[in-house]
Amino acid sequence: MDLYFFDLDKTLYAYNFRHRLPELSRVSGVSQYDLAKTWWAAGYEARAEAGEWPTVDEYLDEFARVTRGRRLTLSEWAHARSLAMTRIDGSIAALRRASELGQVSLLSNNPAPLAAALPALAPDVVEILGGNILVSYMLRARKPNREVYERALAHYGVAADDAFLADDSAANVAGAREAGITAHQLVVIDGVPQTDELMAAVEAFSVRRS
Repeated sequence: MDLYFFDLDKTLYAYNFRHRLPELSRVSGVSQYDLAKTWWAAGYEARAEAGEWPTVDEYLDEFARVTRGRRLTLSEWAHARSLAMTRIDGSIAALRRASELGQVSLLSNNPAPLAAALPALAPDVVEILGGNILVSYMLRARKPNREVYERALAHYGVAADDAFLADDSAANVAGAREAGITAHQLVVIDGVPQTDELMAAVEAFSVRRS
């Protein structure tokens, strides 16, 4: 059976970090500048996405320690993130179509709290995916590293030739292709995600051998 991987941020949901940071600042008591500098610019988020703090509690503890702010609850973290996310209807339609053609899975660079909060953040995505949710921290590697694709394929027992990836990142698409996966980059033109092309790529992959 074919396997269709979909990225989350800027692929299934638009994502704008600038809408998230003010709320994180408000609830943590740390300035937006200091949060961005101490956590994101210093590389802690990328390390969390690669599995360095593989539980929600470990992540939130480390976030508070590094930023020297109040420790957030998961619901506070999730609410701040929700402010940055907007559903891309055409991409959700492509995900649903892919689920009719084969098996679908999320494959997203994110830390542990994202997986825990996903049912609240993107219930439409979770409904389609069922339990097929792979977040990079689980695989202890981040896209575009080849390891993340190989581990994701091994998780499902699927050959690269039978896998497809939808992602907004050119680097992530290139990494998937190097691993033998068919990949499509979702591009945005004049602020509009080109989801018709994504749907066409999903359909083309499903009939590639006919």
